[in-house]
Amino acid sequence: MVADALRAAWNDALAPMPAGALHWLRAGGLEVALAPEAGGRIAQIRYDGMDWLVGPDDVPPATIAWGCYPMVPWAGRVRGGRFGLEGRAYAVPVNFGGHAIHGIGFSRPWRIDAREADSATLSLALPHDDYWPFGGNTTQSVRLREDRLQLELDVQAGDRAMPAVLGWHPWFRKPDRLTFSPAAMYPRDADGIATLPRVSPVPGPWDDCFVAEGEIALSRAGQQVCLQADTDHWVVYDAAAHATCVEPQTGPPDAFTLAPRVLQPGQHLRLAFELAWCADDEAQEDDRAVS
Repeated sequence: MVADALRAAWNDALAPMPAGALHWLRAGGLEVALAPEAGGRIAQIRYDGMDWLVGPDDVPPATIAWGCYPMVPWAGRVRGGRFGLEGRAYAVPVNFGGHAIHGIGFSRPWRIDAREADSATLSLALPHDDYWPFGGNTTQSVRLREDRLQLELDVQAGDRAMPAVLGWHPWFRKPDRLTFSPAAMYPRDADGIATLPRVSPVPGPWDDCFVAEGEIALSRAGQQVCLQADTDHWVVYDAAAHATCVEPQTGPPDAFTLAPRVLQPGQHLRLAFELAWCADDEAQEDDRAVS
């Protein structure tokens, strides 16, 4: 029964994804719950007793809609599930509104290869089938410090060239404030998919991909988490009343067509993502002004 439920998520990103067994990591006031069976995702991030993520018990646990999950070997939508590589046409199954979204990793069970009190390493062998015809391997590392969470995602091509995009998709509980000043954005077409050329950002609410290099932070209930990644591409979804998603990606949605990056056999692509907590100085200033 559980296996059938998990397999349903391969074909439908809105299918339920049970969390499965949780593995807690801790360092100081930071606690992280890993859900390896649920797409290798983080089920919850707790700092000084406050939960930061939308968890599986907060909403109907659609595969796409909770926790913080790795997006590999692509992030966002692949238009119609179709793309080309080296003069050949490929198609992967669609799983969301007629498109293929967020890759393979977020709906497959991962293996924990190593685990300490404050860190873990997970891995997933990418399929060589109709869902993904190229194979390859992916790993992710999770490291906690007292006030920061360090994530790294790596994908390695197998014995043949393959396109690749990496990303993380955190569903943050609705913040009081989002600090984000992008330099450019990808306009979306009638299908809601990013297109070129890039344009100046427009006011939200957003479900868009941006180019941004400045400060990115979410503030909530006196805490603030600052986000950094070794990429300048970020997707922000803030149209939901209960959540805001701020997602680092190595390329835009539909990147296999818009900005293809091809890994040669054995080649790696990596993405590092850090979440660091600090006091919300602006909220403290507001409190002092009121008092």
